[in-house]
Amino acid sequence: MKKELFFCRKQYKVKLEYYPHNLKFRHPFTISKGTKTHQPTLIVMLEHFGIRGYGEAPAITYYDITVEKMMEDLQAKHTLIERFAFTEPDRYWHFLHHLLPKNPFLVCALDMAAWDIFGKMSRKPLYQLWKGNITKSPLTDYTIGIDTIEKMTDKLKERPWPIYKIKVGTADDIGIVKALRNQTDAVLRVDANAGWDLETALQLIPQLKDLGVELVEQPLAKDNWEGMKVLFEQSTLPLIADESCVAETDVAKCEGHFHGVNIKLTKCSGITPALRMIPDARKRNLKVMLGCMNESSVGSAAMAHLAPLVDYLDMDGPLLLGEDVATGIDYDNGKIIYNGLPGLGIGYKGSFNK
Repeated sequence: MKKELFFCRKQYKVKLEYYPHNLKFRHPFTISKGTKTHQPTLIVMLEHFGIRGYGEAPAITYYDITVEKMMEDLQAKHTLIERFAFTEPDRYWHFLHHLLPKNPFLVCALDMAAWDIFGKMSRKPLYQLWKGNITKSPLTDYTIGIDTIEKMTDKLKERPWPIYKIKVGTADDIGIVKALRNQTDAVLRVDANAGWDLETALQLIPQLKDLGVELVEQPLAKDNWEGMKVLFEQSTLPLIADESCVAETDVAKCEGHFHGVNIKLTKCSGITPALRMIPDARKRNLKVMLGCMNESSVGSAAMAHLAPLVDYLDMDGPLLLGEDVATGIDYDNGKIIYNGLPGLGIGYKGSFNK
């Protein structure tokens, strides 16, 4: 993709600019749905009274949302986006949600930028606005994508880590987990990305429990609610919904079918709905994981500020990418290091026209 800066010249209530990136992975990233070597992503910037806020929307093929589509929507709606009288993120999200009903990824990026501005206006990191205790933030896992057992083992050795998420959905999932378990005593989580059928899941989960696996993420197809009901009643490991939990309304559907939900800001349309989904899940006795979609440090920063509110954290996007577009996120053996700056606390490495 040609790297061309897109921006709007008129100054209204907010100023909107956006820039596409195609970020290379350290290693080809493979899950049960396929392999990719780069992560296309769109960085947006909103400016309000001289205060800049940043957000990110990665493009995910199996959700049928591309960077090109997001830019088309921005070009079509930029005047309305800029003219909206920004006061607080919640109100802005509701406006965007109705303006861009078929593009939750883009709504998420703009919502992040709005919260970044709001935090800077309040002169506080976002976690302080939400009364989050960062000393209680869970450690983030590190993902080992599907590959040959030898290469998956090499990836594990390359980055010693306290928690690993192992992508599965192959003909030899148990062989993979056994080989990795032989290399580490770290916590192992398994993510099938909807790659199993019910019979396979019932067969594999007891073996994974014997191998010390902590939980299983999205074992069955996203709409196999009948199968998940059976698996939920028989599973000896906690089951976490990912593809089955996209929008706010999906949290209620997961009750009685999963033990927890993986909330991803990009797919649920931003920070604002996530702040409602977390207490809704708690009310239903569901554990909460906060998951990534290979965001750079821009999108990952938003996750970091929400991390004190959840049980499990999957925030390894910047670690999986060979290049980043921002500073402000640091890791120490799974622990997130906060810099205490207001808003998202990130610095964008690129440049937007003024």
